[in-house]
Amino acid sequence: MRILIADFAGEAWAQGGAVWALRQYVLGFRRLGHEVVLASNVVGDFDLVLNVSGVLSRESIALVPIRIYLDLDPAFNQFWHEEGIDRRFGGHTHYVTVGQAIGQKECHVPTHGLRWLTSLPPVVLADWPPGNRIETDALTTVANFRSYGSIERAGIHYGQKVHSLRSVIHLPRRTGEHFVLAMHVHRDEGRDIAALNENDWDVIDPDAVAGTPDDYRRFVRGSRAEIGIAKSGYVASRCGWFSDRSACYLASGRPVVAQETGFSQFVPAGEGLLAFEDEDGAVAAVKATRRDYSHHSRAARQLAEEYFDSDRVLTRLLEAVTN
Repeated sequence: MRILIADFAGEAWAQGGAVWALRQYVLGFRRLGHEVVLASNVVGDFDLVLNVSGVLSRESIALVPIRIYLDLDPAFNQFWHEEGIDRRFGGHTHYVTVGQAIGQKECHVPTHGLRWLTSLPPVVLADWPPGNRIETDALTTVANFRSYGSIERAGIHYGQKVHSLRSVIHLPRRTGEHFVLAMHVHRDEGRDIAALNENDWDVIDPDAVAGTPDDYRRFVRGSRAEIGIAKSGYVASRCGWFSDRSACYLASGRPVVAQETGFSQFVPAGEGLLAFEDEDGAVAAVKATRRDYSHHSRAARQLAEEYFDSDRVLTRLLEAVTN
C-alpha cells in the first residue's frame, strides 16, 4: 500500500520522544513492505492515510480510500470535542485510539457514536534492542510537567502530569532509590519545585538528554528502569492509555513502574511492567524491581516482543481497517 502519515510533531521535532512516537509508525509500516510518506499536507495518490490527531484537514484527505483518525491523547480529545472544540473527527472511515478501554462499559469517555478501534503503541524492536550497560542508575522518565489545559467534567478533574506527580511526591524518600525526571519545570511552579527538592527528585534538562532521537534512545536504554507517571486525566478517565515511551523502555529490557490508567486489563502487569494505583503501590513496585532486577528486565523485553512489536501491532491495525 501507499500510506500517508500526518506529521503531527511540528515544533516537537526538538523533542526526541515525540519524533520516535511518529517514527515507530513510519519505520514499522516500511518494515511490512509498504511505501510510506510523512507529510503535513497532502500531495499524491495514497491508499491509506493515518491522520495523527487530525492534523490533516478533512478536505485534503477526502480522496484517500482509507482515512484513519489516530487518537494519541485519549479522553482529552473526546472531552474537548464534547465541549465544542473541533478535534477534526469528521471525514474519516476509521477511528483508532491508544486508549485501550475507550468504548468499554467501565470507561465513561464519550465515543460520540464512533466505533473506536484500539491499538497499542508500536515499537520497531530492531531499533530498540535490549540495553547493555546502565549509564543512569535510576528510575527515569522523559515528560512534560504540564502540556495543555485540564478539563473539569461532572465534578471530576482531568489534569496533567504535575497533578499525578503530587500523589507520589514522597516516593524517593520512601524507597531510598534515585529518581530522575527529564522535564521542564517553569520557575513559577514554586510550590511544586520546593516539594520535588524536599523529596529528593532529580530534575534535569530534557533537551540535554533527549533533545534528539538518538539522545532520547540512549537515555532510555541507559536507564535502570522507568517511573511512568501518567497525566491525571488518563488516570481519572480509566481510558487504558499506555505510553509509547514506556513501550520503548520495555523493549530496551528496562522494567517499567507505571501509574494505572486501566491498561492492565489489556497488557499484563506484574513482571517487567508493574502497575500502581497510589504511592504505597508505587513503593511496593519499585522495591520489587530492585529485589529481582534481572527477572524483571527479561520480562520487560518479552512483553515488548509479545505486545508492542511493530510487526504485530501494525499488521493487526491494517487487518482491522481493510477487512
